This record gives sequence, structure tokens and C-alpha cells, in this order.
Amino acid sequence: MKVTSGQERIAANMLQNKAGKTDLPIYSLIVVEGMRGYIIVEAEDELSCRSFISKERNIRGMLSKPLSPEEMDKLIQSSTAVQEIGKDDTVEFTSGPFKGYKARVLKVDDAKSDITVELQDVVVPIPITTKMSTAKIIKKAHAEQSE
Repeated sequence: MKVTSGQERIAANMLQNKAGKTDLPIYSLIVVEGMRGYIIVEAEDELSCRSFISKERNIRGMLSKPLSPEEMDKLIQSSTAVQEIGKDDTVEFTSGPFKGYKARVLKVDDAKSDITVELQDVVVPIPITTKMSTAKIIKKAHAEQSE
């Protein structure tokens, strides 16, 4: 479902409280890091989900079609891989304006889920700070040091 950007956790907590008080077949709510403006709701059917989210603050509507199991796996896998990023790792951006670019990690801020990277194969290397969820590891630092 679509929610007000930056209000994903607040909306999910509100819906979680509502789910406990209703008899609608709502099975789970998922907030994926880096997926701003969206919450994933697992429900028995579309009608149950629509009635569950109707007239709630910060809820902007539903997507036109449900996510496939493959799309769900991709979202969940990318968020679990985030935890493994370390200094000097080589990453590739999977989304955002730098999609497809490779970069070396200069600094990791676990508290904010941010990484500061330096793009490779650019004329002027500039440090860029971005969310960990926009990148995936393609080479670990310790593997580079052993070569």
C-alpha cells in the first residue's frame, strides 16, 4: 500500500494495533528499509485489505496489482544483505540515480543505515552518502586484501 513518505513505521504501528482489534484476515505488515512510501500488507484478499486500510491517516491507497512471490523475495533479500556491507567493500547500486555504478565503501553508519562511497570509473571521484538498501555487495574487502 502507499503511505506518506517517511511515515511508514508510524502507519505500520497504527495498522498493527488496528489488526489486533479487527476480525479481518490480515496476516502480516512489512516495512522494508529503503522502500519509502510503501508498506507491504499480507491479507486473504484485496477486499479485506481495502476495508482494513480505509479512512486511516497517512494511508494513500493500494497498488493496482499485488506483489508476486518473486518480487517479495527480491525485496526481503536486498534488506537482509544490507547488514553485511563493510568498509572497503565494493558495491553496485541496484536502484536510484547511480543504478548500475560500482563504488568502494569509505564509511558505514549502521545507526542510519547509510554508507559513504566513492564511485569507480568516474573522472572525478566524489564521496557520496546513500542508503545501504540501494546497493549490493559484489566484492568483500577481506577478499581483496588476500590477493
